[in-house]
Amino acid sequence: MLDVTGREAIAVAAVVDVALHGGADPVGGAMVAERLGQNPRGLEPLLQALSRAGILASSRGRRGGYKLARARRDITVGAIIRALDESAPAGPELPPMVRAVVAPAWREAGAKALATLDGITVEQLARKAAQAGLAPEPDVPITYAI
Repeated sequence: MLDVTGREAIAVAAVVDVALHGGADPVGGAMVAERLGQNPRGLEPLLQALSRAGILASSRGRRGGYKLARARRDITVGAIIRALDESAPAGPELPPMVRAVVAPAWREAGAKALATLDGITVEQLARKAAQAGLAPEPDVPITYAI
């Protein structure tokens, strides 16, 4: 859990990407994958899980893609990670030592980490992305007045 190179980090980055590049029109999954340097086929299951969890809203068709299902300030990193945890397949049967000793400690640490991540919103991450120069340039109307 909470591996910055893993699927959780990619999912958070994908939601921030949709927040930055989405607007009235949905953002295509292939475009998100391209910007994140991911394989579209690998990213799509994550986007679908986020859609099922109500974090993203998806639409099909030629102009289909993903939008945020709620305001950026209302989506936390903890909610994104929980959405993926709920969609993960069951793992193998664990040895008794892991089940009785290690897994409870892991769950406790994970709960504390998620509590911290519940305090971080997509809005905050989108602002950091903009400060880092990773956000698209806003559409500025051209004024022809002299």
